[in-house]
Amino acid sequence: MQRSSDLFTAPDEARLAADEQPPQPLTARGISVVLPAWNEEGVIAATVRNVGATLSLLAPNYTIIVVDDGSLDRTPAILDDLAAADARVRVIHHAANRGYGAALISGFDAAATELVFFMDSDGQFDISDIADLIIPYEAAAAAVILGYRQRRQDPPMRILNAWAWKQLVSFLFGLRVRDIDCAFKLMPTRLVQCAGVHAQGAMVNTELLAKFVRMQVTMLEVPVNHYPRTAGKATGANLRVIVHAFRELFRLAGKLRNWQPAPDDQG
Repeated sequence: MQRSSDLFTAPDEARLAADEQPPQPLTARGISVVLPAWNEEGVIAATVRNVGATLSLLAPNYTIIVVDDGSLDRTPAILDDLAAADARVRVIHHAANRGYGAALISGFDAAATELVFFMDSDGQFDISDIADLIIPYEAAAAAVILGYRQRRQDPPMRILNAWAWKQLVSFLFGLRVRDIDCAFKLMPTRLVQCAGVHAQGAMVNTELLAKFVRMQVTMLEVPVNHYPRTAGKATGANLRVIVHAFRELFRLAGKLRNWQPAPDDQG
């Protein structure tokens, strides 16, 4: 399948001239890029720098919000150095590890731009794929653009567990989304903040998308690249994380039965 950004590639005979000119920005809208981070000292500096370099070309009105979720390694110090060197980098520190959802919520609450985008900071995504979300958003294809991992690069058991979890979540919440937990989403900040997400752990994506459905928000899914982790350690297989996820799952199912958006929150 042809990717949307491929439609904007210069023809071969003009490619040399095109390479001499910087690409035109895809949007003038403000974008806050939220990067949750926990013990990512091996990749966090490269991730932040790559985000800045890419957004400077594609969406120059950007802010990078990195949420250090109580890291125990050098991640906090690295982030403080990056923020001191670049005014567009903002760091939020959690005193202790509060969970993936809590890190995202802190970033969402701090966003003050028209759009918010989030991506994991572990190096498994390529920030340049944000072009494939911005282009359909600017074309008004949908109110929210969701990435899905075209070829998920995780261990087989993790992929199997994720598939089983998706079946359960889809059944309980009526979600018809290909990759619910893909950490590559572009959304209007107003809609995200109106959704009032509270899940502190793995249920954050499910709660957000389930509320978007209740808000009648239009959503479009596009494929994005996914790469093997080269540093750090995933926490999804941690028994404590799994138990907490199931507790959140059934708690959220109960809360959403009675949740309704405010009248002016429709997408």
